[in-house]
Amino acid sequence: MKILISVDMEGISGVVNWDQVSPGHSEYERYRRIMTDEVNAAVEGAFEAGAGEVVVTDGHAHGYNLLVEALDGRVRLNSGNSAPLAMVQGIDASFDAALLIGYHACAGSKNAVLDHTWSSVRVANLWLNQKLVGEIGLNAAVCGHFGVPVFMVSGDQTACGEAQALLDQVVVAVVKQATSRTSAECLPLEVSRRKVCEAAAKAVGQIGSDAKPKGFRLSEPLTVTIEFTNSLMADQASILPGARRLDGRRIDFNAEDMLRAYTAFQAAVELARI
Repeated sequence: MKILISVDMEGISGVVNWDQVSPGHSEYERYRRIMTDEVNAAVEGAFEAGAGEVVVTDGHAHGYNLLVEALDGRVRLNSGNSAPLAMVQGIDASFDAALLIGYHACAGSKNAVLDHTWSSVRVANLWLNQKLVGEIGLNAAVCGHFGVPVFMVSGDQTACGEAQALLDQVVVAVVKQATSRTSAECLPLEVSRRKVCEAAAKAVGQIGSDAKPKGFRLSEPLTVTIEFTNSLMADQASILPGARRLDGRRIDFNAEDMLRAYTAFQAAVELARI
């Protein structure tokens, strides 16, 4: 069995503010270690359940957060920025399942630590075929394009609830109870790691069973709609070939398939830098 583990940082145990996930801040180095340990817990669970190969993709910010020297020696690591498939770099039809570790809820969620969708500064909302999604849905749809289901998600209770509402039979590991955007009741780290390990083992253990979840596959061609946080961002993103300006802050465009939708979305967000 071949497993992809996609890792973000805002949903990692103990994280409650931007300083903890932003390079250059004193807290960041601590949380890189915590992030790496939590990924190792997921890796351990996957191998315990029979995985033969595990690939980890560092999906936070510029993609060089995980401590390679502390990462489980049995895995390969996708690291660095500008990877074509970003947070799920490496995914293809050879994988049996994907696990999303340390994920956060979509922009505008209540009681969700550091909720946002791709960019906390630029993106207010994202719809795929009129379905409101965050990074969980966006990346699950890329995996689904290849027929790969997302079996597990970890993060706060709101992120996990978002996953359960969207994905078939997904296993979740709630590592903190968010009480606002920048506060949460956090579990002891050893408890969080045990929960992540157990959830990963349970999820991977479903492979080949009748209970195996279905991949999140959207009908194609797709319509992608992006609402930016201000009109200047939409001004700039609307020069994307094929984009249509809907109103002051929203654009949309059509894409032949989810891979083209994903890369065009990234391009639109990059154009919206001010």
